[in-house]
Amino acid sequence: MWEAVILTVAAAAGNNVGKVLQKEGTKGLPQLSLDRKVIRKYGGSRTWIIGVAVDVLGALLMLKAVSQAPVSVVQPVSGCGLAVLAVFSHFYLHEVMHGLDWVGVVMASLGTIVIGALGEEQKEAKISLARSLLFLVWLALFFGIIDCCVRSGKRRHEKHDEGDVQMRDVDVMEELAAGMEAGTCFGLSASVCKVGFMLAERGLSQWFVPAGIAVGICCSSSGFFCQTRGLKNGRAVVVSTCAAVASIMTGVLVGLFALGESLPASTSGRLLLLLAWGLIVVGIIVILLSEKIALMLPRSLRRVLKPKASPPKAYLRTAASASSRRDVGTSNVVHVKVSSS
Repeated sequence: MWEAVILTVAAAAGNNVGKVLQKEGTKGLPQLSLDRKVIRKYGGSRTWIIGVAVDVLGALLMLKAVSQAPVSVVQPVSGCGLAVLAVFSHFYLHEVMHGLDWVGVVMASLGTIVIGALGEEQKEAKISLARSLLFLVWLALFFGIIDCCVRSGKRRHEKHDEGDVQMRDVDVMEELAAGMEAGTCFGLSASVCKVGFMLAERGLSQWFVPAGIAVGICCSSSGFFCQTRGLKNGRAVVVSTCAAVASIMTGVLVGLFALGESLPASTSGRLLLLLAWGLIVVGIIVILLSEKIALMLPRSLRRVLKPKASPPKAYLRTAASASSRRDVGTSNVVHVKVSSS
């Protein structure tokens, strides 16, 4: 299990670090297109080439991790990629990390260690078709209700012209909906790939593996569409946070209820596993929202955790919005388009 956990962390780190390197490599380059001159310029950027290679390597490592470990383990651990990204940006890009950023990194790391230690207690998973269909029905119903609420709020605002405050509430709902829909698609991507590996291991056709990967790519593409829609007019931090948390929760729920993955047998093991999931989720939120959280703290504590002169964390604006697309189905072309925007 430790091997799968390490592979997952390395894969998530590769995806996120690859995006940062691609972003750095595209500085001064034109928008990527099929024009030969443009392709030559991108091919001449060593940083961009390395970023693409690291990104692809991360996707391959994630496939290996999904084939070895339960989705309820892989998906939460993959959230640590953002923590690795923060540390990498601190030392490589010389971005300033404050006290709260390091707190988030430590929390995500501790959660990963606990999951790795408890992973040996996991039993062999069994696919339940009925539970899988029921989960998909409830999922579709949930997001159908969210979309109806967002559309209803927009229509009500357009009809009655209720003012900026009400419109701001509608915008927030739209950001949350886009982030949750994107994260759910990313979580389903890893889950579908896992199903393909499980069916092949049970003696069925080996074609289930490429079929699962293909469906996973479709899920990631849908998530990319939802996230891009949210990022167009919404705040990147809000959409990214919702997507990261929704991706983890989807992986856990699909693993436990649809794929039959079990919790640790002991009560203490279950509590520790829940604590580990919570540490990773809270750690991600702290890393993404550290500046806003710092403003809510008492002034004495704020001085310790965050200095007065603090430049904005640019890497969170450019790479964190794409960090939730670390799933196995995300294509390299998608990464390039995001990085060059």
